Amino acid sequence: MSDRSAFFKGRFFSLFFFALALFYLLISHILPSGFLRFMIQIFLYAALGEGWNLLSGFAGMTSLGQQLFIGIGGYAAAMTSTFFSAPYPLGLLIGALGSVLIAFLLSRLLFRLSGMYFAICTWVAAEGAQLLFLNWKAANQGAGMTVKLSPYPTMREIHFMSFLLFLLSLMLVWGIMRSRLGLGLIAMREDAQTAAACGVRIERSRLFVYLFSAFLTAFTGGLFFINKGVIFPDSGFGISWTVSLVFICIIGGTGTISGPLSGAVVYVLLREYLAHFPGWSNLILGAVTIAAVLFLPGGLAGLLTRHFPGFFRRAPGSMKNE
Repeated sequence: MSDRSAFFKGRFFSLFFFALALFYLLISHILPSGFLRFMIQIFLYAALGEGWNLLSGFAGMTSLGQQLFIGIGGYAAAMTSTFFSAPYPLGLLIGALGSVLIAFLLSRLLFRLSGMYFAICTWVAAEGAQLLFLNWKAANQGAGMTVKLSPYPTMREIHFMSFLLFLLSLMLVWGIMRSRLGLGLIAMREDAQTAAACGVRIERSRLFVYLFSAFLTAFTGGLFFINKGVIFPDSGFGISWTVSLVFICIIGGTGTISGPLSGAVVYVLLREYLAHFPGWSNLILGAVTIAAVLFLPGGLAGLLTRHFPGFFRRAPGSMKNE
């Protein structure tokens, strides 16, 4: 298959995907509430996976502390609704913008580190935030907070928001990876020194990706806890979020655009099933992850790229005049 035919085949697949998404949106109002509850989880986890995958899978900045922004987004939604009776879109935006500010401040320290040191320090920052909220009286300490919205969004409204959020995250990541910045991120992931020698602005690229991922993660986390209705320090800042995101991206395909969606579907299905085996759930998830690494190194999205390689490529010759 030539590059140009692969490209147009990928364009056809892209149009088919968005036509399918539009069809799903049109029929969603007649779907049963149980199914909508299930789909909300898939869309939110897929959006979180897109943010983590852009940061760790494409840019090579492996983070173990994205739960920092999830917790901030959740607490922002709860605190703005409790103390100011603010509408939930404003609470989501405040949490996302606050996370961007915190990410910017943290980047001054984190960007001096690389590899496992960067990953460990992101986790330490999240643990520090958890301890802060455990002792913060305004946040009700370890007793947690209830999201007090009036009127409270219905399940169908939350489903609509989560679906649009996932589509937006997918399109934004797709657009970033088809840009000059995306090429720079991949080059930076493979060899930062060589990428810098070729003109890639390493610090600027890393900062943009880190801030973008923080915004998307916090916004999604806020919507997640609006759907849940209550947040606690351990549920907002717990390391289990990192376990979930790593599982989703490995199963779906790290460094692929469609991987987080397929990984989220598998994760939510497994979690629903493994709820009946509380003592074995993490062990089974770990075994599935190891099996995926050994026998499906490209993840589920790797199977897709073999048939639709153009979906993950730019048009042949599109960079010649840039």
